[in-house]
Amino acid sequence: MTQKAKSRQEIAEEFGISAKTLSRWILKEKLQIPQGLISPKDQELIYKKFGKVISK
Repeated sequence: MTQKAKSRQEIAEEFGISAKTLSRWILKEKLQIPQGLISPKDQELIYKKFGKVISK
């Protein structure tokens, strides 16, 4: 499965939350996610921590 880099907004929409809430979740869990687009590797960290979102 080939993934592309995504914005925080795109990932937040998958969870049904705002980008600001996603950023709070990331800070609270002390995940080391760089600014800008989120790489597939970092997306895996987010999905493992907060649950995988099933794509439509």
